[in-house]
Amino acid sequence: MDKLNWIKHKIHTRETLLRECNGWRIKGRKIVFTNGCFDILHHGHLDLLARAASLGNVLVVGVNTDASVKRLKGPSRPVTHENDRAFQLASLLCTDAICLFDEDTPEALIELIRPDILVKGGDYTIDKIVGAPFVQQHGGEVHIIPFVEGYSTTSIIDRIQKL
Repeated sequence: MDKLNWIKHKIHTRETLLRECNGWRIKGRKIVFTNGCFDILHHGHLDLLARAASLGNVLVVGVNTDASVKRLKGPSRPVTHENDRAFQLASLLCTDAICLFDEDTPEALIELIRPDILVKGGDYTIDKIVGAPFVQQHGGEVHIIPFVEGYSTTSIIDRIQKL
C-alpha cells in the first residue's frame, strides 16, 4: 500500500472503526483512546499522542467535527477543516485510527469501541473525564497526561493575530 493510501486507510467511520477495534481485540491488542479538536496541531498535541500511544498497542483518536468545535470553542473556530485535521492525525506514525464525532463529547464513541485505556490531557481529575466510569466498569484504565507548558491552540492563534 502506498503511503497516501496508508494514511487514508486510518480514517474511519464508526462502523469501520468498530470492525477494526474488534479485530485488534481478537488479536490481543491493547486499545488506547484519546480525543480532541486538534485544530492547529502543535507540540503539546504531539506529546500527548506519543505518550498515549506508548500505553498500549493501538491508538485511536476521536476528533471533533467542525460543528462540534464551533459549539465548544466559538464561531471563529475551527481554523482547520475536520477532514484536514483527520488527515494530519492519520499521517502520524503513532496513530492507528482516526474517527470524527459530531457530539460535544466522545462518550458514544468510547462506549462503541470499549477502549482498554482512556487518555486525556491536562489538569483533569478522573471523575471529570467523559467516559472514564464506562472504561473503568469494563476493566479499563484512565490516564491523565500533563499539558506541555506554553502550547495551546488559543495561544498560537493569539500570537498570529498580534503579528
